[in-house]
Amino acid sequence: MIKGLHHNAYRCRDSEETRRFYSDFLGLPLVNAFQIRETKSGRATKTLHSFYQLDDGSCLAFFEAPDMPFDFKKQHDFDLHIALEVSPADLQTMFVKGRAAGMETRGVSDHEFIDSIYFRDPNGYVIELTAKRPEHDAYMAQAARNARTELDNWQSEKATA
Repeated sequence: MIKGLHHNAYRCRDSEETRRFYSDFLGLPLVNAFQIRETKSGRATKTLHSFYQLDDGSCLAFFEAPDMPFDFKKQHDFDLHIALEVSPADLQTMFVKGRAAGMETRGVSDHEFIDSIYFRDPNGYVIELTAKRPEHDAYMAQAARNARTELDNWQSEKATA
């Protein structure tokens, strides 16, 4: 059975620029970085794989692979975003920190069961910081009871559109 998330991996333009955002700005420690000189299929490469650790031990990881073309662009929230949980106090602190640093900082967004703010990392990815509200667990329990019905309704409506 799946126990949890070990890491998610994304491409990055520049490893040091990415480190500044994830370590210096967000406060995630850089816990591993290693070069890959050959892929498992035997292709020569020059790639750096770096890992930034969250409090639960899981990581956000990045590949800087200059020899492999990649279309970096500003991602839309619906296309790709990374949501990280923080305390309500840290949400406010990070909102002020982002604005003071002149970063694209959106929010605070009221999602009924969580509050969120949004930044854009140097690679174009949307980073959401989210804080649970006291009713979060009850909200999610009710949502879990309705999830399959919502999905089925979506599929049915989509088919008739």
